[in-house]
Amino acid sequence: MAVVYATLIIKGKKTFADVPVKIQQQVKEVLVDLGLEELAQ
Repeated sequence: MAVVYATLIIKGKKTFADVPVKIQQQVKEVLVDLGLEELAQ
């Protein structure tokens, strides 16, 4: 699910604030791994 949210954030469909708190850390890790840590704020 984290990858799905990360993809939606990258495409501009969602923001990091839209991610449920339970998986925010996982989504952040995916974005950091992709070199897009600026999107995880």
